[in-house]
Amino acid sequence: MGTAISLDLADDLPAATLHELAEETFRWLRAVDARFSTYREDSEVRRFDRGELPLAEASAELRWVLERCADLWGATDGFFDAYATGRLDPSGYVKGWSAQVASDRLRAAGAVNHCVNAGGDVRVRGHSATGEPWRIGIRHPWDPAATCLVLTGTDLAVATSGVYERGQHVLDPRRGTPAPGLRSVTVVGANLGVADAYATAAVAMGRSGIGWLDRLPDHLHAVVTDDGRLLHSTRLPVTD
Repeated sequence: MGTAISLDLADDLPAATLHELAEETFRWLRAVDARFSTYREDSEVRRFDRGELPLAEASAELRWVLERCADLWGATDGFFDAYATGRLDPSGYVKGWSAQVASDRLRAAGAVNHCVNAGGDVRVRGHSATGEPWRIGIRHPWDPAATCLVLTGTDLAVATSGVYERGQHVLDPRRGTPAPGLRSVTVVGANLGVADAYATAAVAMGRSGIGWLDRLPDHLHAVVTDDGRLLHSTRLPVTD
């Protein structure tokens, strides 16, 4: 998916068990990459987009993602659009969704204390190896070596979308051009796939995305504007 993924398993389990859990997690993520990567011409999502793969013959995972993307298109007034670039690209949902599934599988296998970090989209559960709640740094959009916020919690899905690494790659689907105004958007919720899509949609909305995030139920947010202002929900679990 064009990004780095890290895994922190904090349970006091046998080393062999932890190793196998890690291997199973990365096998899943590699399978997701093979199926959904827009960089690989042989991926299922590229073959479907070219019309070489009928929907009836698509995998259950691809059909699920297409259905969720359609739902999110409606929930965001069309600003989350997997076809915004003119071709199918569900990456704004898939990265968070795949990390969420990885976290769900780890919990089901007994690894209840862990952190999955998929290129800045983070799912944490339980506590870190120190016994403390997890600390999640939100990258400063102008300084890759700094954070603009640090969040803390024991059950958080934290997704960030921004223009500081890949440039203005998130398009306003109504105009077909990037919407200026927001340098970085972080959304915090219970499901990382949904939070990922909402963060992408807010970036696509531009400045109007701030008001939309304020009205979003069951989610918290932090926004850095193009002119350097940091705005966030009052209940965001910010720590020093």
